[in-house]
Formats: sequence, structure tokens, C-alpha cells
Amino acid sequence: MPAEPEIFQLLKTDAGARRGRLHTLHGDIETPVFMPVGTQGTVKALTPEQVRETGAQIILGNTYHLNLRPGAEVVRALGGLHKFMGWDKPILTDSGGFQVFSLAKLRKLGEDGVTFQSHIDGATVRLGPRECLDIQSALGSDIAMVLDECPPWPCDRDTCAAAVRRTLRWAREFLGYADETGFLAQGHHVFGIVQGSVYADLRRECAERLAEMDFPGYAIGGVSVGEPEPEMLAQVAASAPFLPVFKPRYVMGVGTPPQLLKMIALGADMFDCVMPTRLARHGAVFTDTGQLNLRNGRFRLDERPLVAGLDNYTCRNFSRAYLRHLCVSGEMLSSTLLSIHNIHFFQDLMARARSHIEAGDFAAWSTDWIARYETGDRSSA
Repeated sequence: MPAEPEIFQLLKTDAGARRGRLHTLHGDIETPVFMPVGTQGTVKALTPEQVRETGAQIILGNTYHLNLRPGAEVVRALGGLHKFMGWDKPILTDSGGFQVFSLAKLRKLGEDGVTFQSHIDGATVRLGPRECLDIQSALGSDIAMVLDECPPWPCDRDTCAAAVRRTLRWAREFLGYADETGFLAQGHHVFGIVQGSVYADLRRECAERLAEMDFPGYAIGGVSVGEPEPEMLAQVAASAPFLPVFKPRYVMGVGTPPQLLKMIALGADMFDCVMPTRLARHGAVFTDTGQLNLRNGRFRLDERPLVAGLDNYTCRNFSRAYLRHLCVSGEMLSSTLLSIHNIHFFQDLMARARSHIEAGDFAAWSTDWIARYETGDRSSA
């Protein structure tokens, strides 16, 4: 029999930080990687070509939302999500598990899945492991996430332990169904998700049990749900060491630029967050010395680009003064131009992280970068 294709190559390690390459049906992904969020088949305010020009290698879609609108079978009939939205690079689809957490008032949780009341029209929606895989298969996801239960924060131990047991049961069923239907054999990947809230022993148990199931990749979930940053980082540290070394590790739903570098140091490879585009729509941009609020009057006559030397369309062509004008005037173009910059900033940061891991000086570089970001002089930025 031919050897099983290698899904993930671990190319270099530098203390805890990892430099890798993930192979998917729609191309290779260089890690560490930041994935822009396109929940409903669009990265807000941007065309696929604009997203591509930021250097983004992969984007996210969401099973729950796309199944409600336009419907998974509509997307399948129109050639899958890649063709439907005009994106030819990899797509990861979240399972809807986060909606189990965020839409708690609209759902009923059972041992075999979740029943939702649609937030759109109140219709009853059923989502179990099999339905979750069927939807992601219809979408044509390169990476499908298992259905999981994300416990809230704070969370008592008994509630968290029950969520971990349910998550493990659903993960095993989801993976078995992905094998049975040929989803895995076709080259799609499935990632298991580690839960356990702030309980290190539960996170270790969940990670070890998932590792025994031999998923193509693994995610660390249930972070950035309201807990302080030290607890968030502790949850990543309590999970990553118990995941297979030669499989990708994805921390879901994070984070700020310093948080990303801190989690890379803990052994994480993949990240996503709505922050770059969400903050852009409110006039906030990222620089090496922290965030800037372009609505501030001090930018009214500022002729400088957002970040000198950063090679994106926004920084090459527009002054801070013009961008501020767009923001305070409520012009839609502000969301587009600031989103281009913010997503590119995250992509550039990940490219620099990869370079420093390869050079073997990631720890020193990231420590200096984080210090400059967190204590930077905003007045001269």
C-alpha cells in the first residue's frame, strides 16, 4: 500500500515556537499563520482579491451561519464555498460549537447534539456531529472542525467535566463519520478540539484522549471567552504539550498581536480572530507601537502613512489625515482601507515570526517586539 501522505511538516523548532507547513486540497499553508474570518462567506468590507493581496493563505467560514443563509445545499449546488465566494485558497469552517456557547438562550443542549432556534427567523435547527460533518462536506471545507461544547467562563468543574465528556463523544462520532463517508479519503482534514476551561487536568485529559483518536490536526478551544489574558495563556500551556508534535495546533478565536506571539512561543501554529476587521470598522488600526484611534483629532493634518514601509495598498497610497477624514465622515471606504491594513499587519507579523523561528532568535525578537508594542510611544506613532 502507498504511504499515507504527510499532512503537516514540522520544518523547524526554536524553543517552544514551531515553523511548519500544512498541506491541504487548495494549497500549502506556511505556519505560524493568522486566518482572517469570513463567517458568512465574506471577509467583511473586502473582496477576495483584496484579502489575497494582504498575504492571507487561508480564511474561515462558519457552519452554523452558512447553513442558515444561504443553506449548505445551495452552496453545494453552486460548486462549493470556494467557487461560491470566489476564493481559491484553503478554507477552514468552524463547526458551530461556539454558537452553542454564544447563543445559549436560543438552544437546547443534548447528549447527541444541539437544537437551536435560528437567530434569523426562529426556525428550529438541529446540529449533531453527523449534521455538522454533512454541512461542512457540502461546503467543501479543506479543514472541518468537529462539533464541540465550549463551556462558559467562569465555569464550575462539574459543568466543565460534562462538556469535556460530550466534546470527546462528539469528536469520536464526527471522525468516524468523516472516515465512513470518504471525507478524509478525499483529502479533507478534520481537527479535534480541546476543551476544559481553566482546569489543567481536564484539558490534559481531553488533549490526550483526542490524540488517541489520531486526528489530522487539533485545536485548543474555549479560550478568549471572557477570562483574563494570564488564564487564557495558561489554558494554551495546559493543552499544547499533550497534543501530537507532528500535527498542527490551532488556537481558536484569538487574539491581539502580543497574544499571538506569546502563544506561538507555547507551541501554537494557527490562529483566527475577527479583531482586525471589527476594529477597522470603528477606526482603529494596528502599528508596531500599539493601536491608533484614527478618529483622534491629532491625525487631522498627519501626512504619514499608517505604518511607514509596510507594503499594503492603504499604506502605499493614503495619509492618516485622509483615512481619518473617511472615518469621521462615515464613509464605507474607511472600513475597506483600514481592514486591508489591519489584516496585512497580522500577515506581516506572522511572516516575521516564521523568519525569526527559522533564524533561531524568535524568543529574543518576540520579547522585544511585545515590549515595544505594549509600551510604545503613541504620541510619535
